[in-house]
Amino acid sequence: MYLTLELEREADGRYLAEVPDLPGVLAYGATQEQAIARVQALALRVLADRLEHGEPAPNLLPLDFRAA
Repeated sequence: MYLTLELEREADGRYLAEVPDLPGVLAYGATQEQAIARVQALALRVLADRLEHGEPAPNLLPLDFRAA
């Protein structure tokens, strides 16, 4: 499974990372690396929560994040 990761810089200098395939999965960071790490961790939490609650989740293996 490949999750697209979008990254943009805000006017205030922070970075915003988003995984469009998972609605609501976005995170800010002071650096690109921090924003990416935070959004990846959040995406994994969302997927784990879906699995735990029997909700539909995409096939997870292999799992990889790719920049848009």
